[in-house]
Formats: sequence, structure tokens, C-alpha cells
Amino acid sequence: MAKGGQTPPAPGSAEAHAAWARKDAGDVAGARRDAERILAGSPSAEDRAEAEELLRRTTTPRALYGFALLAATVFVLLLVLAIVRYA
Repeated sequence: MAKGGQTPPAPGSAEAHAAWARKDAGDVAGARRDAERILAGSPSAEDRAEAEELLRRTTTPRALYGFALLAATVFVLLLVLAIVRYA
């Protein structure tokens, strides 16, 4: 039990905490590898939930790929128009 001014330790293993620390430090790819390694073993329920949450938070949103495709399409269209106009 935590005494006044002390915070209780967060649930999860040291591996899960290390994966979150890597993410917070900016190493997202390393954090994802750590989370996948945790899930590949036989994790406890807390570790499984932490690893799945880490993977969920570090996944690229699907809408971003749609916007990238739209931007590439507009770029190609403008390039074709410029070539037709000035060629």
C-alpha cells in the first residue's frame, strides 16, 4: 500500500514498461517490436492488454493513406496539365 506522497507501481511487467518507455522516447518501431514480442510469448492478461494498447496507439490511421493517395493524384494531374500547357 502506498504511503502519503508515494505512487503505487503501474500494473504490467518490466517488459511492458520498457516498451512504453521506448515509445515515449520516440522509438515507435522498437516499441512495436517489443509489444509484438510480448504477445508472441504467453503474457499475462495485463501484459496482453498493455501490448495490444501500445500496438493500437502506434498504428498509422487508414485515412492517412487515403489522403496520401489523393495528394499524389492531384500532383500527377497538375504535372500532366503543366506538361500539356508548356510542351
